[in-house]
Amino acid sequence: MSINKNSEKTIQKYRTLSQLFFVFLSIWIGVQFHEFVQWLNSGGRAAYVSRPPGVEGFLPISSLMSLYYFVLSGNIHPFHPAGLFIFIAVISMSLVFGKSFCSWVCPIGTLSEYIGEFGAKLMQKLFGHSTINIPRWLDYPLRSLKYLILAFFTYSIFAMSEQALRLFLDTPYNLMADVKLYEFFADISEFSLIVISSLFVISIFIRNFWCRYLCPYGALLGIFSLLSPHKIKRNVNTCIDCGLCTQACPQRIKVDKLKTVISDECTTCMNCVDVCPIADTLQLENIITKKRFNKKYLAVGILGIYFLIVLIGMLSGHWKSKVPPKYYLEYYKKVQSIGHPTKPEDYKGLELEKQK
Repeated sequence: MSINKNSEKTIQKYRTLSQLFFVFLSIWIGVQFHEFVQWLNSGGRAAYVSRPPGVEGFLPISSLMSLYYFVLSGNIHPFHPAGLFIFIAVISMSLVFGKSFCSWVCPIGTLSEYIGEFGAKLMQKLFGHSTINIPRWLDYPLRSLKYLILAFFTYSIFAMSEQALRLFLDTPYNLMADVKLYEFFADISEFSLIVISSLFVISIFIRNFWCRYLCPYGALLGIFSLLSPHKIKRNVNTCIDCGLCTQACPQRIKVDKLKTVISDECTTCMNCVDVCPIADTLQLENIITKKRFNKKYLAVGILGIYFLIVLIGMLSGHWKSKVPPKYYLEYYKKVQSIGHPTKPEDYKGLELEKQK
């Protein structure tokens, strides 16, 4: 039997370009948000810098609450509308192309990937092997941690009524969530710095430690990805069992043992497809239509979904926050004392302020 070598070009350079674009976009948003906070810090005396809506992409819990509120009421909450559309875009990507957000867009996922690659080279030099493989009996319980975290948040949110959701979303705590997140990192505590540094070091030796074991956002997208019609398929008739696909998979999925990759860990990075040496052996296929999805159009499909939904948010007038800057100025004065609402009066502050 003649063997046809895989002559298709890799698409990893397009994935890298996508990753770098979103990394630099996040940096740009971060710089603009820093300038906005500096304007707040000046009490409004400095030149006004508008708050970048894109910062709401870093508020997934608030966005999930906004989505559930939208489902219950049909209304888009005015505080963080961009976060809602970004959240919908990310979920939509997962429903169509699996957990692609994690390997094509997410800046944390990109950082985790590059730390993992650095760690693999370092460990190869030091120990002769590229990573520490956690045994299955420990890997499964650790992977459940992110689902337990996700379960806590989803139960807390979905147990709320429409009125309770609206009351929470109206609070100063939700309004200033992005500012409080900024303050957390700008004036990070010694304990938090130790935790983040520890995660960084662990990720050098255990690839994708945060993403694989602790990220609740990734857990949510992993669940939605199982519903995606696009899966990696292996042709067992042409497969030569070289194992290169499994070696290339950053999620340690045993691709060479599966006919169809159905996994909540698969991020559609396409590393396995790109390294396969035999033509038409590994491919992205729509399991409903049984048709192959040409991988050279994957970047267009993934990013097209994301930007289309973002564009809908912009054109519909639900992108920029409807809160006037004066409210940010007012609540920034007491941002350190604004905590998670626990008492009835905590849910009324902003509404009372609006009525004045």
